[in-house]
Amino acid sequence: MWRSNARALVRASSLLRASSSISEVRAKTFTLRYSSCACSTGWVFRVNPLFQNPRFFSQVSDTVDENDDKESDSSCSDGNGEFGGEAFVDSKDSEASSPVAFGNAGESLSFESGDLSGAFGDSAEGNDVSGLGPFLVSPETGESSASFEDVGEAASVDDASLNAEAAEVDVQQVENVISILQSSLDKPLESSLDELDLALSDEFLVSVLETPLILGVNLVGFFRWALKQQDFLVSTRALNSLVHAVGVSCRKKDVYALWDLIKDIGEKEKGLVTTDILNDLISMFRKLGKGKAALEAFNKFEDFGCTPNADTHYLTIESLFSRSLFDDAWSVCEKLLQSGNLPSNEKIGKIITGLCKGFRAKDAHLVYLMAKEKEILPPKATLNLLISKLCGDDDTVHTALELLEGFSEKSRKYAIKPFYNVLHALSRIGKAEDAKNLLNKMIESGPPPGNAVFNSVISTLSKAGDMEKAIALKNLMASRGLRPDVFAYSIIMSGYAKGGQMDDAYKIFSEAKKVHSKLSRVTYHILIRGYCKLEQFEKALQCLREMKEDGVQPNHDEYNKLIQSLCLKALDWRTAEVLVEQMKQEGLYLNGITRGLIKAVKDLESEALQPQGASIEA
Repeated sequence: MWRSNARALVRASSLLRASSSISEVRAKTFTLRYSSCACSTGWVFRVNPLFQNPRFFSQVSDTVDENDDKESDSSCSDGNGEFGGEAFVDSKDSEASSPVAFGNAGESLSFESGDLSGAFGDSAEGNDVSGLGPFLVSPETGESSASFEDVGEAASVDDASLNAEAAEVDVQQVENVISILQSSLDKPLESSLDELDLALSDEFLVSVLETPLILGVNLVGFFRWALKQQDFLVSTRALNSLVHAVGVSCRKKDVYALWDLIKDIGEKEKGLVTTDILNDLISMFRKLGKGKAALEAFNKFEDFGCTPNADTHYLTIESLFSRSLFDDAWSVCEKLLQSGNLPSNEKIGKIITGLCKGFRAKDAHLVYLMAKEKEILPPKATLNLLISKLCGDDDTVHTALELLEGFSEKSRKYAIKPFYNVLHALSRIGKAEDAKNLLNKMIESGPPPGNAVFNSVISTLSKAGDMEKAIALKNLMASRGLRPDVFAYSIIMSGYAKGGQMDDAYKIFSEAKKVHSKLSRVTYHILIRGYCKLEQFEKALQCLREMKEDGVQPNHDEYNKLIQSLCLKALDWRTAEVLVEQMKQEGLYLNGITRGLIKAVKDLESEALQPQGASIEA
């Protein structure tokens, strides 16, 4: 019998401890009762979380079995009413064990849930609880600090006064509600709750909502039912508990049911829905990947009388990013910039990254400028990505160039990629002078340029026909301990060939052969194309032979260029046919158009030799 009564006592104590841990709990008198047992002293026991099986033990024995009732007389003290052991309540949520003293059997103890310091004091003398006297156990040392005197007399309380201070939370009613919410009922939930005739209070509601293993949709239904009860006002604290409970499992059906409830409450009860509640709801939508729903919740802030903060904007933007809704995300970003209340640098970095991935580099740059003004600098990886995306658009290359000024002297040493991206973009849009100036800054202040950086600028200068500066950069590479690669020589040769300066191009070619044991096929192709352009076919054929001697196998491009030039400019179909035979020996085949061109030139020559003297033009 004492076991069942003790279990009810433990559950009541657990409910009290849970409610007292929240600062908003109002001071309520919580009465605990237990029935009489065979001895006049209390048992030492531990309290586990609510609705778990408690385990009772004394200082004499670590276990309690069915014979404990028989041994209780020997474990109890003499008739002066002192405990045979120190009684205490231990909770996993508490940092230290809290002592609780029990009076004579059959009597009850009461203490204020709103002020636990009156029950668990720190003073050496102890604190009186309903006239019980000082505690035996110190919450700091765990040792006995005082002894009870006349416990039986101190613990004697009139039953009538106890009934007057009965607690608002009825443990049995809480268990009945939880049983309904955890069960599958044939009839509606509201009907089942109406039959219980519950005495609702804020603590009662929170106790049910904080119980684990209850479906969120059932908790929402219970909350809706509570809203309809007369003479009961739901608090923000209870709504917070509901939102937290639904957020633990974060099931789509539960979250949407909660959102419908919050919309109903926000439209009718101003001030009950808070910014934190809506932020938690948006966070749930983000986890579910429901960007549009998160945006709907964001747009309800003004209707509910709430003010969005930095987290509100960030959570909404992240939700929209998850569904690639970049236009909607930017509309929220604009409101974030207007508010001036920006989140942390890590979150700003994620916003900029998301906009860059959504091809909104210009908008991402605006976010960066606002963050920089607020001295909120995103991670370097984010800045590098922003620069790279700005370089992808010809109109924003110089914007990316300006961002390079934000690198400190220390960080410039490791920023070769963003500097190269900007320099390559300047070369792409033909800004040779800007590219050369940036290269000079890199040489002076870092990051130290490599072959790729030099090649990019040399290519820009060669395309612009500024061959003197291109040669000067090649020589600068060598002076800095860098060996110009085959690509560098090739682009300089291309610049000379483009201007018809084939002698200079061949000099660079000869220099490249001395530096590199083997050149690329492109290098030879540049010479062949340049000589064909000047109709110097003998030199072009010599380059083809030299190409084979150097171990570089020509392909269709070189043969096609030579054959077409021979046919169209020199009308030399015989040399063209020789090249066709060489192609066959090397396993290459000429395309049909070029074959037709050889035949056409051959036929024209045959017609020209006829007695009629028909001209080629005819």
